[in-house]
Amino acid sequence: MIESCSKKRMLLGITLLGGLTILVLIIESHWTDHTTGKIFVENIEANSTCFSGEDFKIISECNPCTAFEIASQSIGVCTKTRYKEIVECKSGEKIIRSCDRVAWLEERTFWKFESFAFSGAIISCIIVFWRENILRQRVIRKVARQLRGSV
Repeated sequence: MIESCSKKRMLLGITLLGGLTILVLIIESHWTDHTTGKIFVENIEANSTCFSGEDFKIISECNPCTAFEIASQSIGVCTKTRYKEIVECKSGEKIIRSCDRVAWLEERTFWKFESFAFSGAIISCIIVFWRENILRQRVIRKVARQLRGSV
């Protein structure tokens, strides 16, 4: 089935699938962005008066802890996951809690991967076209040599 597709159809299909992938990633990033939730005791500072399950609002998004904060253990949550975010409890107290991943670091890593994959695809296409031209020229020379030999 795929062998019967022309180059135009294959390129169109790949472009549509790539566009659909980017659209899904954009929609998913908007749907998963949330700023309220529940507090879990194991992820927050020990001296906090926020209760487990209390609603909160994120003041500062998840960011990596500095090397000093990790080494000095000045912020206790930095030793668990090496990431922190500042949240405000419903009671008004601002606390620091650990978080699993930093969104902008994950996004940067994703786009690096996509860039390398795209570059690899472009380089592969160039090499394939270059090799195709070499083989075509060899066939033309071989046919020309055979025609010269038969005359």
